[in-house]
Amino acid sequence: MATFDDLLEEAGSFGRCQKRIFAMLCFLSLPFSGVYVGIVFQGFTPDHWCRDSALVERREACGWSLEKSRSLTAPLVNVSGVLQHSSCDQHEVDWNNTELSCDPEGLDFSGVAVAPCKEGWEYHYQGRKSFVTEFNLVCSDGWLVDMYQSTLNMGFLVGSFAFGYFADRFGRMKSFLMSNVINVVAGIGLAVVPNYIVILVLRAIFGFSVKGGWMAIYVLLTELVGVKYRRTVGILYQMFFSIGLLILPLLAYFITDWRWLQVAFTAPYALYFAYYWFIPESPRWLISQNNSSKALEITKAIAKENRKKLSSHFEVLIDDEVESTSASLLDLIRTPNMRKHTFILMFNWFTSAVVYQGLIMRVGLTGGNVYVDFLIAGLVEFPAAFLILLTIERIGRRLPFASANIVAGISCIVTAFIPDSMFWLKTIVACIGRLGITMAFEMVVFVNTELYPTCVRNLGVSVCSTLCDIGGIVSPFLLYRLASIWLELPLIIFGAVALVAGGLVLLLPETRGVALPDTIEDVEFPDRTTLAFYPGPYMLWIYFVLTHYNTILLLFT
Repeated sequence: MATFDDLLEEAGSFGRCQKRIFAMLCFLSLPFSGVYVGIVFQGFTPDHWCRDSALVERREACGWSLEKSRSLTAPLVNVSGVLQHSSCDQHEVDWNNTELSCDPEGLDFSGVAVAPCKEGWEYHYQGRKSFVTEFNLVCSDGWLVDMYQSTLNMGFLVGSFAFGYFADRFGRMKSFLMSNVINVVAGIGLAVVPNYIVILVLRAIFGFSVKGGWMAIYVLLTELVGVKYRRTVGILYQMFFSIGLLILPLLAYFITDWRWLQVAFTAPYALYFAYYWFIPESPRWLISQNNSSKALEITKAIAKENRKKLSSHFEVLIDDEVESTSASLLDLIRTPNMRKHTFILMFNWFTSAVVYQGLIMRVGLTGGNVYVDFLIAGLVEFPAAFLILLTIERIGRRLPFASANIVAGISCIVTAFIPDSMFWLKTIVACIGRLGITMAFEMVVFVNTELYPTCVRNLGVSVCSTLCDIGGIVSPFLLYRLASIWLELPLIIFGAVALVAGGLVLLLPETRGVALPDTIEDVEFPDRTTLAFYPGPYMLWIYFVLTHYNTILLLFT
């Protein structure tokens, strides 16, 4: 009886067929980046102030500039330690009073009562039309902007579980096809509906299907290649998300209306329908469904495209990666090491999402050129994948993983205290932080799989990664609400959280060169096979002396 890995080895672990499929599937990550962080452009909040129709008429009659009329009607307020004209309040002045002079120097309203905006707002559009300006989501309604990103992550959270079930029940490609149908319907709906509450509902549905389909394809991709190529393929698949981040500011620069930008994010998913006829179902999944004949047929087609011929006759196939169906949530926390791994990994998933999304969305708040700043920050993500591939087999997993979090944390805190006058230094340090958290985000994925035993591996990754989506729900509220108090305050919080995450990673065991655990006992007693040769207290003492021979020798020389 042969395993699918035996068959795949003969058909080609990463041949011409898998390279073609890999190239096609990588394009899925491009629009996903727009969906994930498009809020930077779709939810752009320009400078704004209270609108007063009588003041508009007086401004036109007297020839005042926008800035001059704003300075007359908006009181000064302290924003992050700097006095600025208020965006949410105005002096209660009767601008229809004909006795008011057109000479602004003779007008002083500092002692006049202040009230919230009554007729909406005027915006300095800067060439962009966002849902913020369309629905006036500023001041007391500013939290609704946070909801645009949070509802997306709520959809991510539910979609991860739902499509995990759909992919296991109905297959990877059927689930992907279903996700694309929902993507197109919800995505176009987002671009046309006139009500913001309906937009939030559709945004959650869009997140539900986009994340679910992306994960189903990620699983399919890793199942079609040989074991030794999985990690590299997975990292490169995620790297195309970074390429999407570079395309996004260019797209947003030319498409300035948020609704048309939404159409641009959605359109590729209509093209991906064609993938259903060019990419096969996962043979490994077919075997798990007792459909070995179809799995063998697909594998023969893969071998043919790879210009290889199956030399053996495989009549009965088994999947040596099928996990136990008796896995329980309690297995993740019942024993000490499993409990430690679970809590540390959950915190790192949460940290990666909070800091990564927070740093990206912060680009829209810094006041610089949002397109250039976003492009520069996106460029620094590329070294992350190569640094990971360069270090994980030479140094290990734990040290690069911990270092990435610690570097991100220190960079965030340092950036917060660099004055704005030192623009390039502030930008460079912030980019180093972005690089660090990108590395940490990409590493937590495969470190998670290596620390859990086979019997609960998928369950462990699913449970821990839910904290990623919870972090995504929290992140916009942390960023936008804290930034309204002090622009740099979110960076302090991000830095502290990342430093804690990095310190916790040092408590995890190193997994480089270590066989994947098969049972919970392997996790709890990783050295039991070695210790089994030395039973009893005297033999354990001999074992200690032998393993620490060099250290003991140095003490007596």
